[in-house]
Amino acid sequence: MTGITGAADVVVVGAGIGGLVAAHTLAVRGLRVVVLEAADQAGGPIRGGALAALPGVPLDLGAESFAVRGGVVEDLAEELGLTVEAPARLTAWGYAAGRAFPLPAAGVLGIPARPWAADVRRAIGWPGVLRGSLDRVLPARFVDTTDLGTLTRSRLGSRVADRLVTPVAAGVHSAPLDRLDVAAVAPGLLDAYARTGSLSRAVASLRAAAPPGSAVRGIDGGVHALVDALVERLDVRPGARVVGVERADVDWLVRTGNGQVLRAPRLVLATRPEFGPLPAAGGLALPPAPERGADIRLVTLLLEAPELDAAPRGSGMLVAPGTAPGAVRAKALTHATAKWPWLARRVRDAVGPGWHVVRLSYGRMGEPTPAPTAEEAARDASALLGVDLTGRVRDSLHQRWDGSLPPPTPAYRAAIKEFEQAVLAEPGIDATGGWIAGTGLAAIVGHARRTAERFGEPGTARNGAF
Repeated sequence: MTGITGAADVVVVGAGIGGLVAAHTLAVRGLRVVVLEAADQAGGPIRGGALAALPGVPLDLGAESFAVRGGVVEDLAEELGLTVEAPARLTAWGYAAGRAFPLPAAGVLGIPARPWAADVRRAIGWPGVLRGSLDRVLPARFVDTTDLGTLTRSRLGSRVADRLVTPVAAGVHSAPLDRLDVAAVAPGLLDAYARTGSLSRAVASLRAAAPPGSAVRGIDGGVHALVDALVERLDVRPGARVVGVERADVDWLVRTGNGQVLRAPRLVLATRPEFGPLPAAGGLALPPAPERGADIRLVTLLLEAPELDAAPRGSGMLVAPGTAPGAVRAKALTHATAKWPWLARRVRDAVGPGWHVVRLSYGRMGEPTPAPTAEEAARDASALLGVDLTGRVRDSLHQRWDGSLPPPTPAYRAAIKEFEQAVLAEPGIDATGGWIAGTGLAAIVGHARRTAERFGEPGTARNGAF
């Protein structure tokens, strides 16, 4: 590889939130960092936009909240001068077997802490309660931890799995329960089960150890403000797809499709590379190609519907798959102006009271995801919210995310763990991003911070002009 065009202390491949956080952490320490991004803009699924009818009101086109665990995202937002905001104190709802119900307050991924609680009974009925309550008396050895679905069914029965855990866990991860690795999607749950001998007791112990208050937060102006603030502070180069990487003594040479060849002693892979095994000492092969994630379609609706002022379904709904003719196809609905006070204020200031922003998500792993029309989304929203919204759509915004993140299956997580161990043994290279850290901003930001902190101090970059 010849014709070097620049040098840096670190080259980061991928300008998703993981790559940007790793780059920012390194840059703050005085390292010269270049971020290469194949797409025409940074952020990946942490991206913003606006409705044509509300041009001054920012909207998230991907993730719109983050888990508070660990405090890593809140710390980052504070560092960037952004305002973290809690969602309105509204109940989230579920939708299964053609009916809506408030999701139980005490649970983890829909797994209830008290199977006999009134809010659980409304969702699963007495047959489900009786089966779920057996979890407290069954010996601990009667369990199957192969995946989240078999774990839940083995201890709590099918009604809990189908009507509570499926809407929540499958909705969040866009994959069936029997494809979800328990340790990846519910950290600490298996350890808690080993201590308590009961799945519901394990959930109760995790809930008791969690900090009080809402488990999620947002950002005034949208979660995508994180990306905007990071890009302003970094040397991010969009449209620079990496097509080759090779060793040059102790350095890395990174070549892009637009003619850049960068030399750096440190390399961070923040997106799954597509250029094959890295020719490091002994060879550093990538984990096997993951199973394709779901193709996600998001439809944001601007509705003139004063009936929604009462937030009839709380902050939104998670939907179990339906098979009956005319069944709701959306897997989730967020009543954004009910959930986020900052957004409600801005919409009210722009168009007055009685206008609402509702977002519907489509796409499940292994299923085709035809693009929904605004009319179909309005029909689904009508069924979910219990309000006739046909003819009430004043504007809509459509966003597609093809392939999304690899599903956290047991096989893929095992391959990723093996790859991480190989990376740690190789000098001058590390990896981060959603493809390796897992789903959720808290997981990705925390992993990116730890990855960056493993690298050395400034002053080792080769001389060279950009």
